[in-house]
Amino acid sequence: MKRLLAASFVVSAAMSAALATAQTAGPVGRANLSRAEIDIADARKTILEKPTQYNSYNLLAAALVRGAQETLDNNDYVEAQSAVKKSLELAPNNFETEKIEVLILLGEHEFQAALEAAKKLNKRTPDDVMVYGMLTDANVELGNYRYAEDSAQWMLNLRPGNLPALARAAHLRELFGDAEGAYELMSLAYQSMPPTDIQERAWALTQMGHLRFESNDGDAAEKVLQQALTAYPEYSAALTELARMRVVQGRYQDAVDLLTKRGQSSARPGDLYELAEAQQLAGHDGEAKKSFAEFETKALAESSKRDNTNRELVFYYIDHAHQPAQGLKIAEQEYAWRHDVYTLDAYAWALHSNGQDVEARKQIETALAVGIRDARMFRHAGVIALKSGDRVAGERYLKQAVELNSGDAAQARTILASLAAKSGRR
Repeated sequence: MKRLLAASFVVSAAMSAALATAQTAGPVGRANLSRAEIDIADARKTILEKPTQYNSYNLLAAALVRGAQETLDNNDYVEAQSAVKKSLELAPNNFETEKIEVLILLGEHEFQAALEAAKKLNKRTPDDVMVYGMLTDANVELGNYRYAEDSAQWMLNLRPGNLPALARAAHLRELFGDAEGAYELMSLAYQSMPPTDIQERAWALTQMGHLRFESNDGDAAEKVLQQALTAYPEYSAALTELARMRVVQGRYQDAVDLLTKRGQSSARPGDLYELAEAQQLAGHDGEAKKSFAEFETKALAESSKRDNTNRELVFYYIDHAHQPAQGLKIAEQEYAWRHDVYTLDAYAWALHSNGQDVEARKQIETALAVGIRDARMFRHAGVIALKSGDRVAGERYLKQAVELNSGDAAQARTILASLAAKSGRR
């Protein structure tokens, strides 16, 4: 499964920048409409009233980016790009419009193109805070963590304590293995959010709940996640994180119920994969088989696009369909595009499943060298090290997996028990 923070970090970046650009678009809190829907409606009205002003199209494009992040509807990006094109026709090379172009590239997961475009904007205007945010986002997703850290630091230097920088810094802290520091920064970001920004606040609370659970504080995580759902009922990200907690707690049917509820408002193929795994754990093998089949069909249909669920597809082919060659094919394709820690993990697992353990160990250890503490990665590293004949490293990685709150911790514990039993029989 795709880790919740890796996915949501770019979402929040786009939302934050869109909000900064579209903050004058209209009133907040209109009944039955999200902030994005309100902004889109108001921007369309502004265009009708002022069709020759480029900023009217900027307002629409920024609102559509926010809408795409809320609904996961890529058609919004297509319309946003049309609005950007019109804006540039009216005011060629205007800086604000070109920033929105980068947001669209980030939203479509065209991270290398977004990075190059953001670099050009940064060279042109080296003191723009949100351009540094875009550089951070693109570098995180590509695995260029040192450059991402530098850009995030510039954001804080230029405007100390600003909310978009705090959110990015929190994500980097987690990637570097500092869950407590990440929580502190995310808490500061949450406290900086206006009460009217309900979805942004729910997003921050969800990240805080995730980080509390990662720090083995299940009670605090439960409290914060329930707070997110109270503020924003049926918020899909909070339902996802709560479902992951239920899996670790062995409450598999509860996890299925939560993920089924989430699926009513989310269309990502990856959500089907997570649901299928929970159904399998709950003993609903027939339903799991159907969900896995639907996931495979939908994931393959988008596998050649940058915005995909290829990492989940790799794990599906290896861990469930038992088609390691197909898993490696997908992993190699994704690895050609990006080298973030989660892609390196999927690639390493695919290499291992195809008997290429020397290269697999190189890739998984490159991922772990960033500092990330992730039970799945530790389990994979442990299995790969054992297969390579390094029992000391293998047991060390597996013990690190056991220390964390994850279903992978239970699997690591089983492997360690098996190793101990074999040693006792000798």
